Amino acid sequence: MGFAALTAPDFARAQSSEELAKKLSNPVAALISVPFQLNYDSDLGPDDDGDRYLLNVQPVLPFSMSEDWNLISRTILPVISQDDIIPGAGSQSGIGDIVQSVFFSPKLPTASGWIWGVGPVALLPTASDDLLGAEKWGAGPTGVALRQTGPWTYGALANHIWSFAGDDDRQDVSSTFLQPFISYTTKQAVTFAFNTESTYDWEAEEWSIPLNLMVSKVVKMGNQTTSIGGGLRYWAESTDNGPEGFGFRLVFTLLFPK
Repeated sequence: MGFAALTAPDFARAQSSEELAKKLSNPVAALISVPFQLNYDSDLGPDDDGDRYLLNVQPVLPFSMSEDWNLISRTILPVISQDDIIPGAGSQSGIGDIVQSVFFSPKLPTASGWIWGVGPVALLPTASDDLLGAEKWGAGPTGVALRQTGPWTYGALANHIWSFAGDDDRQDVSSTFLQPFISYTTKQAVTFAFNTESTYDWEAEEWSIPLNLMVSKVVKMGNQTTSIGGGLRYWAESTDNGPEGFGFRLVFTLLFPK
């Protein structure tokens, strides 16, 4: 049995899909994308009988600022459906608080191959229900640094948000987010990724540490380039009322390469 050779157009498409998959692993890549990230977690609340579906809509918009610099806008809009998390409150559905990040990033890596970006992050009290958000305005710094070597991408993203206005009866926000990540992308545009999305609440002095293991692939759906993926998450550490054990994540991303 023989193997058919790739034609030039086939090879170009394969190369393009692989390159797009690698760009998706880079938080400050100059690629317009709209990920829809669905998370499910259980065992929430003081009685460990609550569950939550969280759909994060995360548009990424790059802008060329000059010959040397890009501005990358990354938005996280959460859409939430949760049950039995707050005693006596029943279920809630709606949107949560938006987290808006802006990164200023050089268009070329450093001489040692590092890609980086820094900028501000903001917390916007957009929750449709006061039980789905912090009811606070917040802001702080954010940054990312990574390297891409062959099929590997590794690095970390971090931010810190302090509240500065909002409902005086709600707890202040002082939260650090840390996301180390590593991924491997094949020639077939399949990416195997592992990250943690650790959050430390300085007011409550509590960690939340979910570990995420994902597989995704860049595919064409008609004329639309997309990435489809899924995987498991495990809560290595959680707050008193936070999720426990295993959950899952599904991701569908619309890609708009130039």
